[in-house]
Amino acid sequence: MSIASLCLTRHNDSVKAKTRLRIVGGSLRGRKLTCLVEPGLRPTPDMVREALFNILADVVPGRPFFDLFAGTGAVGLEALSRGASAVEFIERDPRLAGEILHHLQAFGVADRGQVHRADVYRWVDRWRPSAEPVTLFLGPPFPDFEHRLEALLQTVSGLAQKSEAGSVLVLQSEKSFDPGLLPDASRWDQRLYGRNRLSILLKE
Repeated sequence: MSIASLCLTRHNDSVKAKTRLRIVGGSLRGRKLTCLVEPGLRPTPDMVREALFNILADVVPGRPFFDLFAGTGAVGLEALSRGASAVEFIERDPRLAGEILHHLQAFGVADRGQVHRADVYRWVDRWRPSAEPVTLFLGPPFPDFEHRLEALLQTVSGLAQKSEAGSVLVLQSEKSFDPGLLPDASRWDQRLYGRNRLSILLKE
């Protein structure tokens, strides 16, 4: 993981990690994000984000992008850097949502980013997409693959059904996740980067 620095700090009697990430491409390339994260939160590594946006090169510029389970917001901010028309960040933790807002303002892109403080599993049920292709990135906490797998798979299925033709869905998981569990599993492209798996679906 190419994180510039990582240090531990005490906050509310629990150990959190102060993590610095960087935007790896586009108009914001080189800008740094500083976030205080829970021990179980694994920000998408620079290498994986770079590979992801190389794959999505043609389906980010000029299109809406959704960063679900946004965490640090690094993926959505990368999408803005690479020309997404707008990005919606869905993050349940109010502190992380506040940090995303801070970075949107600090980077001068707040007019193209909207932060929803919401639980993704409930948000998807209410989501009413516009009649245009979108790009959806899901980076759920890895424990959800063990403890909330059924809800997660239903969420992926719901997004695939609701989104317009031409939309792209990306699910980040650990390498050990069985992609055969995904809806229409044979239609998903699989890419491995260290311990990370990216499952990518183009809705036809």
